[in-house]
Amino acid sequence: MDIMTARTISTRRLDLLPLRVEHAEEMAVVLSDPALHTFIGGTPETAQALRSRYQRMTAGSPDPAVTWLNWVIRLRDESCLTGTVQATISLDGHGGIGAVAEIAWVVGTPWQGRGIATEAAQGLAGWLSWPPVHAIIAHVHPEHRASAAVAAAAGLTPTDAWHDGEIRWHRSVLPG
Repeated sequence: MDIMTARTISTRRLDLLPLRVEHAEEMAVVLSDPALHTFIGGTPETAQALRSRYQRMTAGSPDPAVTWLNWVIRLRDESCLTGTVQATISLDGHGGIGAVAEIAWVVGTPWQGRGIATEAAQGLAGWLSWPPVHAIIAHVHPEHRASAAVAAAAGLTPTDAWHDGEIRWHRSVLPG
């Protein structure tokens, strides 16, 4: 279901650049703080481990009904990468028409508290807000207030649904 292809998305201060394997070296440093994994699990990966993961991610989903879109976040004023955003696009299996985009974001510790995740998530949600996508969702740990604020700023609202210990947030995309 290769309905979309990641392309550069620009916001006021950021460029969301389609993920490339070559980003692994810089991203290993950006994502090196163990505190980043408090809510998302895991541990920081080496540049080599990230390179292998990025090779798998850029090759695309093995499921033809799913499209993986991944970006690195570049802060233009500082000419550096600061984090990632991603969208997993899948056909709505609940009788709906169109597709659902599940989004996620992470910003390295040195750049947190500057609105980068918010701006990146808003840019991504805006870019995704056209057919065939009819809903955008995210899963946020109930204690992760900063991530909940990012989801809200991107136009998502919390639901009563839970997934792997996280609250599902939702935004409907109106036909345009």
